[in-house]
Amino acid sequence: MMYDAVIIGAGITGCATARFLAKYKGRFCVMERSEDVCTGTSKANSAIIHAGFDAANGTLMAEYNLKGCRMYPELAKELEFDYKNNGSLVLALSEEDIPRLEALKENGIKNGVEGLEIVGREKLKELEPSVGRVPVAALYAPSAGIVCPFGATVAFAENAYTNGVEFRFNTEVKGLTPAEDENGEKYWIVQTANGAVRTRTVINAAGVYADILHNMVSADKIHITPRRGDYILLDRRTGGYVKHTVFQVPGKFGKGVLVSPTVHGNTIVGPTAEDIEDKEGVDTTSEGFADLMEKAGFAFDDLPLREAITSFAGLRAHEARHDFILGEVADAPGFFDCAGIESPGLTAAPAIGEETARKVAEKLGLGENPSFEGHRDGILDPKKEMIKDPEALSRLIREKPEYGRIVCRCEQISEGEILDAIRRPLGAKSLDGVKRRVRAGMGRCQSGFCSPRIMDLLAQELDIDVADVTKAGGNSKVIVGLTKDRI
Repeated sequence: MMYDAVIIGAGITGCATARFLAKYKGRFCVMERSEDVCTGTSKANSAIIHAGFDAANGTLMAEYNLKGCRMYPELAKELEFDYKNNGSLVLALSEEDIPRLEALKENGIKNGVEGLEIVGREKLKELEPSVGRVPVAALYAPSAGIVCPFGATVAFAENAYTNGVEFRFNTEVKGLTPAEDENGEKYWIVQTANGAVRTRTVINAAGVYADILHNMVSADKIHITPRRGDYILLDRRTGGYVKHTVFQVPGKFGKGVLVSPTVHGNTIVGPTAEDIEDKEGVDTTSEGFADLMEKAGFAFDDLPLREAITSFAGLRAHEARHDFILGEVADAPGFFDCAGIESPGLTAAPAIGEETARKVAEKLGLGENPSFEGHRDGILDPKKEMIKDPEALSRLIREKPEYGRIVCRCEQISEGEILDAIRRPLGAKSLDGVKRRVRAGMGRCQSGFCSPRIMDLLAQELDIDVADVTKAGGNSKVIVGLTKDRI
């Protein structure tokens, strides 16, 4: 069997590319080394949609940032994932910082960002009442937003899958070899841990591993440095403390950190930035948290950091040229890069996916898929339905009693939602898979109470022993033995 395109990596860039490729006739496959989509950079980031004023004018970052930002509102409706246009503010912490705001504004205007405005202290306090005593002005960008990165990635993947794209998990790519058939048609042999496949094109969306794949096929080498960032997540009780995504302009205090609401009502603080060599180095550090708390204090006097419920670290795929590396590789025909996708990569992902899919379809001469269905039904959230219609929840529970059984008390997630997360296309196969889809285990107790019941539901639905349920696939088993066997 010959694929038309194999996408390596099931993060948001790979899944967005798969979704837009599904608009064309062809055989497409996504290969992912982990057990699920959204297990790398896409699951651990700031979850913000940048307006587009920061990336240097003329770069691919600037171009695709703006395009992606404009795509999100409609995609969120079409694919039913959480997105909010909340706007952003870049704070000047002294009068000396104001020229830097003006430079950001001018760069944003050149990039095509609309509505940028520098506001003084009085207007800043109107926009963001909780802002501290230090900031004197801000750059206001009304087009910025926030998104659920898990929800968006899962939505792209599910929509791609229901339109015929194949997904192969636990499938690590080990090698790439160019080949030619008896008619002189060139293709690629993709060697994986589970055997080899043939494909007319390869799309490299492997995140921090994209340099390894690129360097297998090209003499023009690239090097991706994992850039680790620490984050602190605050409880939903802090919801409303901050309304906009609040940045700090780099200045005499160094490069600041952001404080932002999330689409689920939490507050996020971060990230730090530390270049490391370990492509799996997502350990958090006490030094990172101390740095976050100090810098956040420049923007807010009383940020409720005592409400912290968890911390985490993510990796950004930083390439030395500090720009996205996109398109067909000159000395490797049929091999397309989506590499160096660091911030604003989450924002740019839909635009990168759409353009990459178009270029691949153009190269292969693929026509439009007449049966493509662009809408995707999201997981039913009874809380949202109840807001629309107070009687809706009662009717739902009468029809489907599982929606009346709360499993995750912190986030008020029902058994029905968890079952939906497991049963739907590309459904959850682990505790983290459930968490990413419906937030069960993301609340204040961090799954302390709900994980045993979720494990039972996973075992039931996947027809496995509960001892074989994992946190995140692989060897991450939660149960390692029975107490009674050790007495």
